[in-house]
Amino acid sequence: MFDLIDIGVNLTHDSFDHDRGEVIERAAAQGVRRLIVTGTSVTASVSALSLPEPEPGRLYATAGIHPHHASEFDEHSIGALQPLLENSRVVAVGECGLDFFRDFSPRAMQQRAFAAQLELAAVTGLPVFLHQRDAHEMFVAMLRDVRDRLSGGVAHCFTGGPEELRDCLDLDLHVGITGWVCDERRGGPLRAALPDIPLDRLLIETDAPYLLPRDLKPRPKTRRNEPSHLRHVLERVAAEMGQSPEVVARAATSNTERLFRLPPQSGLA
Repeated sequence: MFDLIDIGVNLTHDSFDHDRGEVIERAAAQGVRRLIVTGTSVTASVSALSLPEPEPGRLYATAGIHPHHASEFDEHSIGALQPLLENSRVVAVGECGLDFFRDFSPRAMQQRAFAAQLELAAVTGLPVFLHQRDAHEMFVAMLRDVRDRLSGGVAHCFTGGPEELRDCLDLDLHVGITGWVCDERRGGPLRAALPDIPLDRLLIETDAPYLLPRDLKPRPKTRRNEPSHLRHVLERVAAEMGQSPEVVARAATSNTERLFRLPPQSGLA
């Protein structure tokens, strides 16, 4: 049985309201015993921390403001995030970054919210859980300005090609890979980049309920993704990297524990 950690699960999403406990246990049955629940706003971050754990050490969370919600960012936001970041179960600042694809928030507001959260990460010493879509150059420039003050970070749901990967590695970031790698329509650049990801920089995630792997068989009855499918992502990543699933699993788990300062698996009941 693999020991896997899903670093990005939107477990507070309402699609899980009717069976959240069963989702957690289905994941555990596939070796995914630890989940990091993504915080995308102050409210969502509070909700992530409020989820009941089946046992200690199973659920962790990030706390931050996603660029889609950057228009909600104001002078009170940092004050609201600070006590959340003091909770021992919060392991990163974010999800934060830039999204110039959807542009749900004005770009200037996205940059303001991102800069403030980078500063918060620098002050708290927590790593950053990063989002970027169609904003690579600005994203890299903003990170470069503060990178020497950050403890670390992960390019969550990385979908870029070899050039974007080099920029992330130059910033000494970890790289989070999702079921995007399984997408025959859009995943080509990512598959080309995968062999260039050093094993000590690789993390894996589902971004559930989004990004259901398109090559999953048998095909689920709904399009909802679950953390139990992380094993499928692992196996596809290993194949594209020319590594065994066992080697990739050990590396990804070790990297996750190191970046987010998680206790080892043996600490679980």
